[in-house]
Amino acid sequence: MDTLSREERSKRMSRIKGKDTKPEMRVRRMVHALGYRYRLHRRDLPGCPDLVFPGRGKVIFVSGCFWHRHEGCHLARLPKSREEFWKTKLEKNRERDLRNQEALERDGWGVLVIWECETKQDASLSRRIIAFLDGEDS
Repeated sequence: MDTLSREERSKRMSRIKGKDTKPEMRVRRMVHALGYRYRLHRRDLPGCPDLVFPGRGKVIFVSGCFWHRHEGCHLARLPKSREEFWKTKLEKNRERDLRNQEALERDGWGVLVIWECETKQDASLSRRIIAFLDGEDS
C-alpha cells in the first residue's frame, strides 16, 4: 500500500529528471577532468546517449539502477505497491535500452553503460572510462 495519496505520488514522480541527474553530472565532471570532450544527448542517435564522443565513435549511457533494472543491484528493487505495473514498466525500459544499444553497435558505435551505483567508485570508474575511450573493450 502506498503511503502517499495519488496526487502526492504524481507530484513526486514528476520531479524525477531524465537528464542532468546527479550520477550523470558526476560522470560528466570526471570525463572532462580526464581530458575528454564530448557532446550531450544526441537525439539523432538511438536512445539519445548521455555522452557522445563523435571522433572516437563511442557513447556513454549513465543509467539509474531503479529505472533501468541494474541486475543484482540493491537499488533496483521493485516497489511494494502496484508490483505488476512497475514490473511491466521497468522491464519495458530495460528492453528498450537493449534495443538501442544493439542499434548503436550495429551502426558502429562503441557503447558503455555506467550504472548509478558505480558512480561512487571514482578510481575504478575512471580506469574503466579511460580503457573504453582509448580503445580497449570494456
